Amino acid sequence: MKFWFYFPVAIMVFSLNLCLAQEGLNIKKATGKISIDAIMDEPDWAKAEVADRFWQYFPSDSTRAAADTEVRLTYDENNLYVLAKMNNLGTRSYVTPSLRRDFRGEANDVFSIVLDTYADKNNAFLFGVNPFGVQREGLIANGGSLASPSTFSTGWDNVWYSEAKIYDDFWLVEMAIPLKTLRYKKEAPHWNINFYRFDSEYAEQSTWTRIPRNQFIINLAFTQELVWDEPLNQSKKNISLIPYGIFNNSKNFELDSPTENKFDFGLDTKIGLGPAMTLDLTVNPDFSQVEVDTQVTNLDRFEIFFPERRQFFLENADLFANFGLDGTRPFFSRRIGVSVDPTTGQNLQNRIYGGLRLNGKLNKNLRIGVLDAQLEENEAIQLPSTNYFVAALQQRILSRSYIGGFFINKQAFTNAIGEDFTLSPEEYNRTFGLDLNLASNDNTWNSKFFYHQSIDERNSSSEFATGGYVNYNSYRWECNFTLQSIGAGFNPEVGFVRRRNIFQVTPELWWNAYPKQGGIQRHGPGISGDWVGDNRNFEDLDWSLDLNYRVNFKNTAILNFSGRRQYVRLLNPFDPSGLNTLPLASGTDYVFSYVQADYRSDARKKFSYFLSSRLGEHFNGNLYNLGGTLTYRYQPLGFTSLNFSYNRIRLPDGLNDSDLLLLGTRFDFTFTKNFFLTTFVQLNSQLENLNINTRLQWRFKPVSDIYLVYTDNYFAESLSDNGGLLFPDIRFPRQRAIVLKVNYWLNL
Repeated sequence: MKFWFYFPVAIMVFSLNLCLAQEGLNIKKATGKISIDAIMDEPDWAKAEVADRFWQYFPSDSTRAAADTEVRLTYDENNLYVLAKMNNLGTRSYVTPSLRRDFRGEANDVFSIVLDTYADKNNAFLFGVNPFGVQREGLIANGGSLASPSTFSTGWDNVWYSEAKIYDDFWLVEMAIPLKTLRYKKEAPHWNINFYRFDSEYAEQSTWTRIPRNQFIINLAFTQELVWDEPLNQSKKNISLIPYGIFNNSKNFELDSPTENKFDFGLDTKIGLGPAMTLDLTVNPDFSQVEVDTQVTNLDRFEIFFPERRQFFLENADLFANFGLDGTRPFFSRRIGVSVDPTTGQNLQNRIYGGLRLNGKLNKNLRIGVLDAQLEENEAIQLPSTNYFVAALQQRILSRSYIGGFFINKQAFTNAIGEDFTLSPEEYNRTFGLDLNLASNDNTWNSKFFYHQSIDERNSSSEFATGGYVNYNSYRWECNFTLQSIGAGFNPEVGFVRRRNIFQVTPELWWNAYPKQGGIQRHGPGISGDWVGDNRNFEDLDWSLDLNYRVNFKNTAILNFSGRRQYVRLLNPFDPSGLNTLPLASGTDYVFSYVQADYRSDARKKFSYFLSSRLGEHFNGNLYNLGGTLTYRYQPLGFTSLNFSYNRIRLPDGLNDSDLLLLGTRFDFTFTKNFFLTTFVQLNSQLENLNINTRLQWRFKPVSDIYLVYTDNYFAESLSDNGGLLFPDIRFPRQRAIVLKVNYWLNL
């Protein structure tokens, strides 16, 4: 009888708690001053509502967090204030890769707040702080629902304040986020919000709103309302000037040119056009302080994609860069202002005279963006002075879906190098198109469909790209089906297109099991494939079939296995040795098989590693690969890592064997939260190049820095008979440069 009495009572209590949990969080205006000192001694914190009883997201999603978190919010006319108390189960230590800003990694301790200021569940701001007081901020796009670098970007940088302190049984963080830093609708009654915490001691990830573990932790579909006690008015005047000055000492040893000493300066301006729109202007921008690319050994027949690293192009990049699919993007910002040195293969800056970027929301459902940049001519690669113009819009439909359109224009301003700066209507390239993105409220389903068209002076046929994908993501099953057709004449010169004149179908299916006992969090098999045919007659060009298995451990380690059967028809000569010397003839077919595996260890340990290997056939020969990263963390000051990749390729008589070696050592030391030293040394046998890049950065005030950068390139000649570089001979320097740069953020 007691059971029949208490059971319905328990159900009602549980339902009531669930309903209360879904009501959101009320925020009240502060009556006094809030000091950012990580001490909860202001009366307003005692009166603020508390968001607590966090749900575990990893390793499980059905229980409350073992170590709970308490969050309080308040605000005044200038700032949004956040106070978070991260409770522990006793005294413990904390994990951070270093004291450097914008850290990433699931093994690090951090508290983060997600602010969907338009309550559209498509875009949001993220602010995070770790126990050592290190900040990170970023922008969330695509509803936070896709495994894509453009879904969460830390390239956005702005002024905000925080302080963190470690106590005996908890750590506490206090934030002040200026309202003029954010973009929001004036007098909106509520925003959407969520909080999450990574806890290294218990390998636990937890969220305020319960999120299924088959979804991403930043998924905006699971946010709750932040209800204001009174509507927010427009933030105060928001104009920032960021001037810079730079001194550059450089010498090209290969050309034996005289040493150059140059001084230059430029200006960035950020203008808030109300609370919802931002205009960015730049004059003579310089990106010499940007971290160099991590080199890779290219054994592929197609161009390698390197991500954008320049902040001017990273802010709100999703608005411009997410059209199409990976490998078929109509806009790729690295086509603007970056050229390739033909001698070293290194990316070099191509001067930008100036540019502007306008982005924001005209209303709750319509988001727009405009980007324009004018480049100087580059005689080395025969590039005339060129203007790049991009316009994009997103119109929200339904609750978490939108339709997007874009127009891209690349226009030359001279017909030949050295001519006067005049418009050249004969040299242009234009691309336009539409994308339809659909997502269910709980993100179980999401999909995209697109059509793009390019136009240039060649007036060729089949200048189109069309396709899309459908994703289904449930507790047990993950399914993806991608299809695209790329015309032979599709030529978006400001985009990234790996292949043309193809029809491609890519299916993928995974099944997941979640053991209740033991050290495995999730595991399961998967099958994936890829078929590429000629776009006209659908004859086989490439296909592959993969049998996969993956294991995610509760200690954050990950293990993956796969076996592949692959078919390739060569349409152009190709050297599988990676040396570009004796190629295989075009028109030949190859079928080969191999196995591969990779393992990422528990990143919470001071010494962690990632290892990958491939073994099996390679076209008409064999390939053995071993690569990975070894990392030692001297917490909290920094880490040292070694990246390596060794490819042993053996081909039949008449073709070159090769031993390709790629080594990269990274030394990252943070003297304080504002003083950093990074040294990156990369030896690449495929390019026969040794690159050294050292960067010293002092952030002397928020978003204001002094950089000292040293770059050196050496010719590393191969001494082995088969073209490998197991014993390099560093013969002579190619290029060398020392850069001193100062930039200062000034709020008006």
